[in-house]
Amino acid sequence: MITLPEESNFLAIEEKVSTYSTSKIVIVQAPYEHTVSYGGGAALGPKEIVNASAYVEFYDDEFDKELCFEKGIATLEPIDFQGKVDAAALELIYNQISTLLSDDKFVVTLGGEHTISSAPIKAHYEKYPNMSVLQFDAHSDLRESYQDSIYSHASIMARVAEFFPNEHITQVGIRAQCIEEAMFIKENNINTFYASGIRTGKYGNDWIKKLVDTLADEVYITFDVDAFDPAIMPTTGTPEPDGMTYQDALNIFRAIRIAGKKIIGFDVVELAPVEGINHTNLTCARLVYKLLNYAFYDL
Repeated sequence: MITLPEESNFLAIEEKVSTYSTSKIVIVQAPYEHTVSYGGGAALGPKEIVNASAYVEFYDDEFDKELCFEKGIATLEPIDFQGKVDAAALELIYNQISTLLSDDKFVVTLGGEHTISSAPIKAHYEKYPNMSVLQFDAHSDLRESYQDSIYSHASIMARVAEFFPNEHITQVGIRAQCIEEAMFIKENNINTFYASGIRTGKYGNDWIKKLVDTLADEVYITFDVDAFDPAIMPTTGTPEPDGMTYQDALNIFRAIRIAGKKIIGFDVVELAPVEGINHTNLTCARLVYKLLNYAFYDL
């Protein structure tokens, strides 16, 4: 595997803790953008997350350690999607991640549009057949197709639902969907925690515990950054009001680990960088590193 030099890798850490052989964690960059339907720019997301990560502090006060030096983080060259779209593009991602998992690496995939997530989910599911998928998102992404494409970013979870046990899918932050998606959720026992239900108390004050209780002992997280409220994440293709806070996300990550469940991998997608708005890139980079700290938290 070809890793990037120090100045271009995640956190800009030195070579001895960022080579493939010395790293437990591997960052995959999947700058794929083919079906965006509102705002564009998601293909620039992985690069800008990595660039911004150079300004993320190594030390995490919650865990009292510098994870990057304990585990090592290798950053691979971005996947080249030249001439590859839809199934062919997903196959490129799937093949790379399957290889990494066979080498016992912890894989973080940076997108790109949300379409890319079915590939890492499939690869992880083959290694962890009892896992759950936890989807952070403003949209349920369960349309059978959108704009004449079954590979649309609006259909990613419909594709996942074709090969993954639907009752092991949990969604949080959902606040924009069509009626067919709502019906799909009800008919297929998907665990969906709507933003409206959280805000109105429908799920009770212990809604995070209820969410965590739906998850298996091994959890893969797919994180569309439009789960966040546009006030903190305006640079995404389809921002929706009434979103989550950064602290909401951390509270869920923390509850997963306190419950003794293991985070086995994750992706972060749909950042669409805008020149002059830098805090969102840094928020995504911090999110990645913070989630890694939770994933490797020793109970």
